[in-house]
Amino acid sequence: MLLFRSEQHVDRWCEQWNRPRGGILDLQQGWRLAMEWYGDRLSPAWQPKNPSEAEAAFGRIGLKGEFWKMSV
Repeated sequence: MLLFRSEQHVDRWCEQWNRPRGGILDLQQGWRLAMEWYGDRLSPAWQPKNPSEAEAAFGRIGLKGEFWKMSV
């Protein structure tokens, strides 16, 4: 994960390093993703998320688009 100050900064970095632009999330979405993904990790009943559960979690956080799709 890389942190940037703006989407324009992301675009400049991608151009400079000849890298495709991936998924972008703000700090609030990053925190929500961490809580969604790891919030129950220490529970004895914890189970890894399957692809459809992961996509649903991404959607609840507002992470949409091809980058966030788990299906092939």
